[in-house]
Amino acid sequence: MTPLHRDSFVAPSRLALARAAFVLALLTSGAAVYAQAGQKPAPRPAWPPRLEEPAVGEVEVLPVRGNVHVIIGAGGNVTVQTGEQRILLVDTGTASMSEKVWAAVQKIAPPRKPLRYVINTSENPEHTGGNAVIAAKGETVPLRDANYTAGPQGTINYARASVVSHQNVLNRMSAPTGQKAPTPPEAWPDNTYAIDQKRFYFNDEPVVMMNFPGNTDGNSIVFFRKSDVISTGDLIDLTRYPLIDIKAGGSIQGIVASLNRLIDLCVPESHGAGGTLIVPGHGRIADHAEVAYYRDMTYIVRDRVQEMISGGMTLAQVKAARPTRDWDTRYGSSTGEWTTEKFVEAVFASLSGKK
Repeated sequence: MTPLHRDSFVAPSRLALARAAFVLALLTSGAAVYAQAGQKPAPRPAWPPRLEEPAVGEVEVLPVRGNVHVIIGAGGNVTVQTGEQRILLVDTGTASMSEKVWAAVQKIAPPRKPLRYVINTSENPEHTGGNAVIAAKGETVPLRDANYTAGPQGTINYARASVVSHQNVLNRMSAPTGQKAPTPPEAWPDNTYAIDQKRFYFNDEPVVMMNFPGNTDGNSIVFFRKSDVISTGDLIDLTRYPLIDIKAGGSIQGIVASLNRLIDLCVPESHGAGGTLIVPGHGRIADHAEVAYYRDMTYIVRDRVQEMISGGMTLAQVKAARPTRDWDTRYGSSTGEWTTEKFVEAVFASLSGKK
C-alpha cells in the first residue's frame, strides 16, 4: 500500500474557501437581523391545517372559480352556479339554515334571477334539509302553455325549482304507497337518473352529474366543466373520515374506487396542486393534491383493516389496534354523529360482511 504523504493532501482552493465564508456570513447576518429586530424566524405551518368555519348559525360565501361559489356553514357545503339562465344549487344545507342559505344566494346571483335547479348529492339531511323551503323559492320552465292541462304537465309543479338526484336518493327520501316517508313530498327530487351520468348545458357550461357510489349507492358528484370545478358531496369531507352508510349501499371499497375516479377527473396545474378545484361536502375548497391525500388515507386504512380481518382479528381487536392512528389528528373525532370509532366499524363491516 502506498503511504499517505503530506504532499498528497489537496488543499481547498481559495475560491472554495471564499464561497464558504460568504455563506457563513449570510447565515450569521440573517440571525443578527432577527436578533436586532427582536424577531424570531417564521414558525412552520401548523399541521393539520386549521379549518376556519363561520360562527354557529352563520354562513360565509366564497368564490371558487368562474360563476361558481360555495356557501359554507349551512351543514353541508352548498355550491352555487349563476348566469344568464338563472341559478343552480348543489345541495341545500340543513333545514334550520334554509333562509340564511337563500339570503346568501341572493347576494351572489344577479338581481331577480330565479332558481331553476337544485341537485342533491345524497339523501343526507345536511345536504337535503333545505330542499322544501329553497326549491319553493324557484320555478321550472314550463314545457307547454300555462292553460294546457292534458298529459304530464297537469301533474308537474312549475312553481318550484326542479330537484335533481340519483334515483336511489328519491327512493330513500320517499316511501312506497301506504308507508310513511322520512321526508315531506315537498323536499323530494322530481327529476332523477339511474345510469352512470346525467348531463345538461346551463349558464354557458356543461354540467355533468355522475353516480360515484361510496358513502351510499346513490352518491352524485357534479362537474362544472367550463369552470373546472367539481362538487363532490360527502365523497370528500375534509373535517372527518368519510361517512359510510352500510344500509344504504355504502362501502369502503366504493369510497376508494370513487376517489380514484375523481382523481382521474382532476387536472393539477403544477406539482399536484391548483388546476381543477374541489368543493367538498364539508371543509375548505381543495385541489388534486388534497384528493390524492384523502384517497391514500382511505386506501391504507382499508388495507390495514383487511389484513387484520384476514389474520382473524375481531372488531374489538381492530379498534384497539387503531388502524387510523396516522390521520386521527386531522380527520379523527370522538364526538358528534360520525366518529373515528364509527368509521372503523363501517370499514370492518364492509370488508367482513359482518354488520
